[in-house]
Amino acid sequence: MGTLGTSEAPADRLLDAVTLRDWAHTAVSDLITHIDEINRLNVFPVADSDTGANMLFTMRSALAEANAGANADGGGCVAKTAAALSTGALNGARGNSGVILSQILRGIADVTATAAAARGGELQHMDAATLGAGLRRGVELVISSMGGQEVPGTIVSVLRAAADAIESTAECSDEGLAAAVTAAGDAAVIALEKTPEQLDVLADAGAVDAGGRGLLVLLDALRSTVAGPAPARTVYQLSPRVPQPQAPAARPAPQFEVMYRLDGCDPAAADALRDRLGELGDSVAIAAAAASPTDGTYSVHVHTDDAGAAVEAGLAAGRTSRIVISVLDSGIAGMPAGGWTRERAVLAVVDGDGAAELFAGEGANVLRPDPDTDISAHQLMRAVVDTGAAQVMVLPNGYVAAEELVAGCTAAIGWGIDVVPIPTGSMVQGLAALAVHERGRPAVDDGYTMARAAGAARHGSVRIATESALTWAGRCQPGDGLGIAGDEVLIVARDAVGAAIGLLDLLLASGGDLVTVLVGAGSVGEDALNGILERHMHDHHPGTELVTYRTGHRGDALLIGVE
Repeated sequence: MGTLGTSEAPADRLLDAVTLRDWAHTAVSDLITHIDEINRLNVFPVADSDTGANMLFTMRSALAEANAGANADGGGCVAKTAAALSTGALNGARGNSGVILSQILRGIADVTATAAAARGGELQHMDAATLGAGLRRGVELVISSMGGQEVPGTIVSVLRAAADAIESTAECSDEGLAAAVTAAGDAAVIALEKTPEQLDVLADAGAVDAGGRGLLVLLDALRSTVAGPAPARTVYQLSPRVPQPQAPAARPAPQFEVMYRLDGCDPAAADALRDRLGELGDSVAIAAAAASPTDGTYSVHVHTDDAGAAVEAGLAAGRTSRIVISVLDSGIAGMPAGGWTRERAVLAVVDGDGAAELFAGEGANVLRPDPDTDISAHQLMRAVVDTGAAQVMVLPNGYVAAEELVAGCTAAIGWGIDVVPIPTGSMVQGLAALAVHERGRPAVDDGYTMARAAGAARHGSVRIATESALTWAGRCQPGDGLGIAGDEVLIVARDAVGAAIGLLDLLLASGGDLVTVLVGAGSVGEDALNGILERHMHDHHPGTELVTYRTGHRGDALLIGVE
C-alpha cells in the first residue's frame, strides 16, 4: 500500500526545521492511512491491536509540540524542532510503541543538539550523517528504556538496519540525503520481512513486527518529504503457520497497561522502579525525558495485573502525573482507553487568515482547504483525529463536498470517534452554530442545538460578475455586483456594495436581530463598507445589529448572514 496525503518534493530537499515539521505532518497522515494494517499485525508483546493507534497518537503529540514551538520562536533551528518533537512525543506517548517512538525522536534530538552546540548553538539543517547518528542514538535509547535487553525481531532490528543504511550511504555516496533516506527505507523493508525468522510469536501468527511496520511508515514519510513519493509497499497480513505441538501453557497476559509521567526521580530510584515493575508485570519501559537522566523526568510503562501497585511504585520513586490505565483487551482493534486528550471539540473548515483567527478565537479547531484542491475525506479524518477529542462537531461551512464529508466522518466513527457533522453551508452559518456550542451538554443535544442555530441563519453572498450573463434578476455585465442566495442570483447592482444592500433587504424581509458580514480578499475597503452598511441599517432596519469581519476568504466578495 502506498502512502497517501504526501506531495511530491524536490530531490534532496534540505532537512531543515520546516522540512522536519513537514515530515511529522506527513507521518501523522500516513499513520492514519496504515493504522488498521499496523493494528492487525500487533501480536507482540501483547496482542491488543493498538500499536498503530499508539504510534499515531504519540506522533500527533510530537507534531503539536513542534508546531507550538515554531509559532513561539519562528522555528528556524532544526535542533530546536527536533527537541520539540522529542518532548511532545514523550509527553504524549501511548503504549509501549509510543515510548519507543519517543526514544527514536529523542535520539535525533540528542544528536542535533550536540551538532548545534558545536556550531555555536544554531543548526540550520541535518545532513545524512547527522540523521544516521540520530537513529543510531535512538537504538541505544530504546534498548536502555527496555532495561538494556534487546529482543531480536522487533522495531529495534528494523531501526538498526535503517541507521546502518544511512550511515553507510553517508560514508560512501555523494548523492546526499535523498539517497540516504531511500536506502534506509529499503533496508527497513528487508529487516522487517526477517522479523518472523527472529521471533517465534511472529512466526506462529504469520506476521511481521507491528512496530517495525510503523517505523517503515515513518521512514517512507521522510522519503516522500525529502525526495518525492515513496514506492508502494506490501500490505502485510496475518498468515498463521500450521499448528505445532503445544508448548507448556504460558501465564495469562496481564490485564492492564499502566503509563504515567514521573518527575523528581533520580537514576537510582528509576533503576529500583524498573526492578519493582518487573516483579509486577512485563513490557516495562522507563524512558528519560532528556539527554541527562539527572533531569529526573521519565515516562513509565508496564503491563500488569495490579495497576494500583504499579502506580504506588511510581509514587515511591517521585511525583506521578498523567496517569493512564487501560484494559488490555486482546485482539480487539480500536483506540486505546485514555487515548483522547479531551472530551469534545469543534472542527471548522474555513478559508482565509482572518477566518482562521476568528473561529480559533471562538475555541474551534481549524481546517483550511488548499488553494487548488478541495478537502478530501482523508484530510477531514486526519483533522478530526488531530483535535484529540473523543467527540467532534464538524462545521463544513460549504467547503467539503457531501460525499467527502460522509466518507471522512464515517471513517473517523469507524475507529472510535463520535463525529457529528453540522449542516453549515457557509462560514456565517458556522459562526451561528459555534455561538451556541456547549461542551457540557450531551453530544446529541449540542449537535441538535448547533444545527438548529445554523439552519435559522439566513445567508447569502456577493460576487463580482466576470462575464455578461442572463440571471433571475436580469442581465449582468462584467464588474457588476451579484447578490446570491440559494444558489441563485437575486440582485444585480453596479458594484459589490450595491449588491450587498439589496441582498440585506431581501434577507431581512422577515426580520432579524443580527447581521454578520464577512469580507473576502480583495474586496472593498472595510471602513468604507462599514460606513455605507451602517447608514443603510440605521435608516431601513433600525434595531438590527451589524458586525463585520475581514476574513480574507477567496471567491465571494462578501458572505452575509442574518440571525
